[in-house]
Amino acid sequence: MGLLEKEPRRLSGGQSRCPDCGLLQDRVPTLEQDWVLLEPDMNPLAHTVPAEHRWIELSDGRVTVYGVCPPDQFQRCRIEHRLACPARPLPDLWPWLTSLRGENARQVDRRDAPEPPPPPEEWPHAG
Repeated sequence: MGLLEKEPRRLSGGQSRCPDCGLLQDRVPTLEQDWVLLEPDMNPLAHTVPAEHRWIELSDGRVTVYGVCPPDQFQRCRIEHRLACPARPLPDLWPWLTSLRGENARQVDRRDAPEPPPPPEEWPHAG
């Protein structure tokens, strides 16, 4: 067995450049032994970020998704760089809202469409 440390070691992640926009992004370890790329120097209030996109920093340097609803009003979180990347389209954060927007766009198209021509007064003989 190895020597016990008095304090837990911090996991170092570092920074890398986004291949899409070229801006820096923080590479941070997660609880699931994986890595996530977070927006540097960005700590919004957790209640302003959808639950599945809230990354909370733990004392050992790792992060985890914080899905508690509603979060503490003073809780801060981190967000993934892909949400802030200017070179990528914004992901579908609320699928029901995207569906509603699509349906509203179709209603506008139907409302603005020209009226179909009136049917002929006499139908052709089909038989």
